[in-house]
Amino acid sequence: MANTPSAKKAARKIARQTATNKARRSRVRTYVRKVEEAIVAGDQTAANEAFKVAQPEIMRASAKGVMHANTASRKVSRMNARIKALGA
Repeated sequence: MANTPSAKKAARKIARQTATNKARRSRVRTYVRKVEEAIVAGDQTAANEAFKVAQPEIMRASAKGVMHANTASRKVSRMNARIKALGA
């Protein structure tokens, strides 16, 4: 357990940041799930609309350090490829 004042403050900061990151990660997963559901349903227009909302949220999460930049780019790229494959 934290004993010094600075360690106690650090513990408070970490708890606050953990809550923020958890909320951000949850929001990203929600948007990704909406895209996945549209892809499974085979609805390209709905998938495109969901993707337009999900893509900035994923990139924002990577900018804030919730996920690695390469992971975010990979997820966006693969989702986009699956959406394009619906039209083919």
